[in-house]
Amino acid sequence: MPKKIVLAYSGGLDTSIIIPWLKETYPGCEVIAMIGDLGQQEDLEAARKKALATGAGSAYVEDLREEFITGYIWPTLRAGAVYEHKYLLGTSFARPLLAQRQVQLAKQLGADAVAHGCTGKGNDQVRFELAAKALAPELQIIAPWREWDIVSREEAIAYAQAHNIPVEQTKKNIYSRDRNIWHLSHEGGVLEDPANAPDEAMWQWITSPANAPAQATTVEIGFLGGTPVSVNGKNVAPIALLDQLNEIAAANGVGRMDIVENRLVGIKSRGAYETPGGTLLVTAHRELESLALDRETAHYQQLLSLRYAEMVYYGMWFTPLREALDAFFTSAQRRVTGTVSLTLCKGIVNVASRHSPYSLYRTNLASFTMTGYNPKDAEGFINLFALPITVPREPAPTEPKKIPQKANA
Repeated sequence: MPKKIVLAYSGGLDTSIIIPWLKETYPGCEVIAMIGDLGQQEDLEAARKKALATGAGSAYVEDLREEFITGYIWPTLRAGAVYEHKYLLGTSFARPLLAQRQVQLAKQLGADAVAHGCTGKGNDQVRFELAAKALAPELQIIAPWREWDIVSREEAIAYAQAHNIPVEQTKKNIYSRDRNIWHLSHEGGVLEDPANAPDEAMWQWITSPANAPAQATTVEIGFLGGTPVSVNGKNVAPIALLDQLNEIAAANGVGRMDIVENRLVGIKSRGAYETPGGTLLVTAHRELESLALDRETAHYQQLLSLRYAEMVYYGMWFTPLREALDAFFTSAQRRVTGTVSLTLCKGIVNVASRHSPYSLYRTNLASFTMTGYNPKDAEGFINLFALPITVPREPAPTEPKKIPQKANA
């Protein structure tokens, strides 16, 4: 029976009802709410007071924004990690950081358990619990969605109403959302049927491309060793940089995305994501790499980027392999320095220019003037490259040939 529990608390529907449930299920236990500030643009002081009003013995608001960007977002960006072609991992890499601070607080306050509000069929339960097991395996993990009798968000709303707990969700506004400085996710409601288009009213951050300005906006992003450092020629600190790009992209309708993804637990799910500044950064970073990375490194990096994205999505942040991959990408990104200008117009992003002091692009080699190398050399190269396919071969048999038997001596 746990005596002191640190709950990863957001003030949303799930965690709002977990506090009274924990106190009912574990009589006499103290519940401590840990609220992580990841730039979600919410009244976190109100969330702290709400936690206390619903039964928490204490509540802490932890400012994790800078650590989130520099320790989680930037490494994932340098790795070029995108899950299943589209998802920029906004929720995935937020969970390990929240879990890390939750564990630190539990140790600091002498708690013997941690709890989270993740459902029993989602990815986040894995992300929170893998982090807790890696950092403090001695702590008990409590996952109410795997223990209580509540089976739907409608029932969760009814539980909140029965306990006089105010929540924003209603049966008409049923979406499950997660927001931070990188993205805003939407799940549930009409999205549960992949045949349904998202409701326009669902989107909360990015302007509809149809209503975005007709005049194009150009923004220049500067990188140093694969890390974003400037906007429009001015060096900017990480939080301000992302805030600025979010504002520019959102106003121009850039960064909406709708995906049917494969969850780690084996279920396909449908989600909609708003990632304004992140869309600009991923696009610009990829374009700068096209100038500064040699072919072999670029192609091999693509293989590792896929693995890195899977590991982040699967919650495997605190693992030796992820740390080792970081070392590779840190080395590979040393020359990914320069600027990329993007043109934004009604939800569309186009590349205007790329510049790098380490550019491997050579005009004399790429030009149609055929200077910089001897074109006659290509003939020998092609002959050697084609050698495996020019060796005479017999037609493929319709069935395997029998091995000839040696005659008896």
